[in-house]
Amino acid sequence: MNPKATRALALITGASSGIGESLAGCFAASGHDVVLVARSTAKLQALATDLAATHGVKAWAEPCDLAQPGAAAALAATLRKKRRTIDVLVNNAGVLSQGAFVKMKPATHAQMIDLNISGLTALLGAFLPGMVERGHGRVLNVASIASFQPVPSLATYAATKAYVLSLTESLAEEMRGTGVTVTALCPGVTATHMLAAAKDENPTLGQLPSFLIGDVDDVARQGFEACMKGDVICVPGVVNRAAMIASRSTPKWLVRRIGGMLGRKAS
Repeated sequence: MNPKATRALALITGASSGIGESLAGCFAASGHDVVLVARSTAKLQALATDLAATHGVKAWAEPCDLAQPGAAAALAATLRKKRRTIDVLVNNAGVLSQGAFVKMKPATHAQMIDLNISGLTALLGAFLPGMVERGHGRVLNVASIASFQPVPSLATYAATKAYVLSLTESLAEEMRGTGVTVTALCPGVTATHMLAAAKDENPTLGQLPSFLIGDVDDVARQGFEACMKGDVICVPGVVNRAAMIASRSTPKWLVRRIGGMLGRKAS
């Protein structure tokens, strides 16, 4: 049998830059065909061309704004018409806004909820049932180290990522024995355009020591490997893992106090 005819197909959202772009490279390098999803048509098409040429896989750009109601269902319908069955779903698309909750516009909070929560959940609803029916599949949900504790000045963002982590852990258990695995990638601060944008809003973030800032390719590689192994949670970086363990073992009131002090210092 021609191995190219049996290549697995990975759908990566937020693929136009940052962790999503690096994850697309990981899957293509491992021999997966890829469907690339983001809002930027030009960036997606350029990446698709590069991945196909570099790794000898098929790569398609599917521009889509997943924050819009019905976008996930429309994307799934498009892929069904094109007879592209998704074996791996990578929910990486997300948005972050940093600052005091009361100083943000309601639309800013809604934007984070619409993409980080509603869009991700809709994609799971669109593609997970088919994986279960076929008896195989993998899901990688990109959460955050902020999933593990409240983060003043990132209140809504941290809450959306806590939802992603909780949903992932629940689904991983629900999927046990079905042939489908669900993994949460929980990176800390990572050198991406999202960090650059946050620094523009708050120059204090530029004072973060370099050892706290993860390399985007290393984060993506660890997330890819965890997804392929079927691990439930992946926290890249020794410091981040220590922080995660500490947050889960420390009384909640103390975690809130520490987070509040750090948040006020960074604001």
